[in-house]
Amino acid sequence: MSAPPVLVSHALCPYVQRAAIVLAEKGLPFERREIDLAAKPAWFLAVSPLGKTPVLLVRGEALFESAVICEYLDETAGPRLHPEDPLTRARHRAWMEFGSALLNAIAAFYNAADEAALALRATDLRKRFAQVEAALGEGPWFGGGRFGLVDAVFAPVFRYFDVIDDLGDFAFFAGLPRVAAWRSALADRPSVRGAVSADYAERLRAFLAARPSALARHAGTALLDRRSQPFVATAAMP
Repeated sequence: MSAPPVLVSHALCPYVQRAAIVLAEKGLPFERREIDLAAKPAWFLAVSPLGKTPVLLVRGEALFESAVICEYLDETAGPRLHPEDPLTRARHRAWMEFGSALLNAIAAFYNAADEAALALRATDLRKRFAQVEAALGEGPWFGGGRFGLVDAVFAPVFRYFDVIDDLGDFAFFAGLPRVAAWRSALADRPSVRGAVSADYAERLRAFLAARPSALARHAGTALLDRRSQPFVATAAMP
């Protein structure tokens, strides 16, 4: 019996989460091997030409780029997550690319240097989510009643806001009921919950707070606010 594939990962990488979600949806056993992207080991650079995660090591081959990994898994293991109809499948692939562009927009948001830039980036994100709202149907998933690769792509997008929402009232999903419902359904999906470690939110909060950005100042204020809350002891229930 061949060894299970190895998913080379970084704890906060949203692209790694995509691959982990798809592996879980397929019920495929795999080993997860985390690396520090700030101190990349030589063996990792030998298998990742772009120096990025994820990399899937399978049967002596190294697959890099999350889209390639997800497509490979969908072609080689059931259940199929892409639609069978070629036109619908192409549409889903297009929205997967949109999901990648959203990740870039999120990075621009959390790296914004001042409040004016932060507000501009927040407006850009709200506009993009409005585009997603217009593309969604009745749900619960992007394609209706069937979980697909688009869902695996967008789950890590929404996960950022579980932390960002605590740092300011940016109203990213105000007036977008379908996006909000999709986000909630994805958060409850076992494969999505299991794609990150239990301390993911804490790690992300620390990552955001350490950046030289306007959002980092929000993060520092939020942390001070939490620390200033009085401790209230509660009696144990009988």
